[in-house]
Amino acid sequence: MEMLDVLDCSSPLIREPLNETHSGVLARAFKALGDPVRLRILSIVASHDGGEACVCDLTAEFELSQPTISHHLKVLKEVGLLASERRASWVYYRVVPETLAELSTLLSVPARERA
Repeated sequence: MEMLDVLDCSSPLIREPLNETHSGVLARAFKALGDPVRLRILSIVASHDGGEACVCDLTAEFELSQPTISHHLKVLKEVGLLASERRASWVYYRVVPETLAELSTLLSVPARERA
């Protein structure tokens, strides 16, 4: 199940407990972001001109092989953090804002006033 499949069920942790399915989907996204290379890839794509980056832009940023970069991109796509589009011989990646909003909303906990 992808992240976008459970967006309608989203709520901050303090409002109601997560169900098993939703927590599993969210945990996979957080696990994907727990890898420093994937976190950096997401950051590079999000901050790149036009909001998308070519795979060639990403490989230049790392001292990793192209297949290793492709693996990390696949993981980010599988959890719904990135989307891609092939143009001629290159693949361009962009962040899926709804997924980032889902993760952000989940962790959004307002400060509580002390009595």
